Amino acid sequence: MNRKPRLPTAKEQKRVESVQVRPIRPGEEERVMRALKRHHYLGELKPVGERLIYVAVSPNGGWRAIGVFCAAARHLKHRDLRIGWTNEQRRRRLALVANQARFLILPGFQIPNLATRVLRLLLDRLSADWRARYGHPLAAVETFVDPERFAGTIYRAGGWEELGATSGWGRIGREYYERHDRPKRLFFRELEKNAARGLQAERLKPEWAQVEENVAPRCTLPARELRSLVEHLKGVEDFRGRIGSYPVWSLLAMVALAYLCGGPRGQKDLAKFAHGLNAGQRRALGVRRLPDGRVPAPSQPTFCRLLKGVDGHSLERAILAFQEQVRGPAPKDGVVGVDGKKARCGGGNQILTAVALPSLHYLGSEPVPVDKTNEIPVARTLFERLDLDGCLVGLDALHTQAETARDLLQRAGADYLLTAKDNQKGVKRRIESTFSALPAGFSPAAADAKPGLQRREE
Repeated sequence: MNRKPRLPTAKEQKRVESVQVRPIRPGEEERVMRALKRHHYLGELKPVGERLIYVAVSPNGGWRAIGVFCAAARHLKHRDLRIGWTNEQRRRRLALVANQARFLILPGFQIPNLATRVLRLLLDRLSADWRARYGHPLAAVETFVDPERFAGTIYRAGGWEELGATSGWGRIGREYYERHDRPKRLFFRELEKNAARGLQAERLKPEWAQVEENVAPRCTLPARELRSLVEHLKGVEDFRGRIGSYPVWSLLAMVALAYLCGGPRGQKDLAKFAHGLNAGQRRALGVRRLPDGRVPAPSQPTFCRLLKGVDGHSLERAILAFQEQVRGPAPKDGVVGVDGKKARCGGGNQILTAVALPSLHYLGSEPVPVDKTNEIPVARTLFERLDLDGCLVGLDALHTQAETARDLLQRAGADYLLTAKDNQKGVKRRIESTFSALPAGFSPAAADAKPGLQRREE
């Protein structure tokens, strides 16, 4: 650590410049771990999560150095302050940061400038190799330096930032840490310009976004904020009292939370989400504590029975009441968008949904029966349940039907905005002939544009 630095000789510099790095090949990991166990002061390791292991080699293939990169530490005060992300952003985006868990120059090759060159070569290719292996790049790397052994010179020379000292805890498994009371110096380096700023942005840039998509959703609401949702769902018509040991309203609250957290809502996904809730959250959602003290989580078959039996309209009324409490009433006399989408669960059923624009207040929905009908009559059924008086309702070309337009105008008291496509030749001809006969500069919104074409007065 305190050796006086020296410049490499011409022969040594030639050896430094000839070194290249590559990922280890199949069957070489055992050799890497033997070398680490024998020559690295921390010994071998079992990399956690995503990982890449490299060797630096001479032109004849001989090993000169080893570098191991793996999952970043879950909690690092100074790193998290440097990035500026929230706890939830860290949970969802941590895979964009890697930890250099081991770096070893093998005995006999500890010559000046070699470590600096190897480290630079590793970082030059690390993000691209990570993308090739795991489908996403890296934004930054971190590492720890033992101040009792090393000065961290190669990291400072390579543009790494020293952020501070760790608190003296070390990971001993995927979820467990132990105190070792030997704080390390924390170094951090961005692999892209302004990477830290990108990591704490509201939205990740596209090449990083997949990382968040692969992270299971988690409810971060405290137990006290869950009780309001539960009270509304207790009003849903109860079709069987309890499913197993769970009240129906308790299970519905878990489904609603999965939706609010942006998670998928198939039965397997719901069971996984429920297991991710902590005991306090489950208790707030109405789950009873077992005699042994555990607060259980419902299984996939439990959610399957729930989704088959719950009354949709009764549930919708509870959701609308909760939405009004949280967001206020939906705007009146505005624009309403009606569109059909395939459900993310439920065997591919279509769901026709109405939302207020641009506020995106949910207004109601109707399922489209499989193999029995299409969206057209279902939309008219939905109109009967909605308060559309004075609204402008927009639908896609499938709903460009005279009966749909009459229902909106005469029954619902709404205006409509329908789309005419090229395959609707008769409709397009009538539109073109109507507007071609109007005087130049005519505006359909003008109340006095032409007798007989007045805007409807309320």
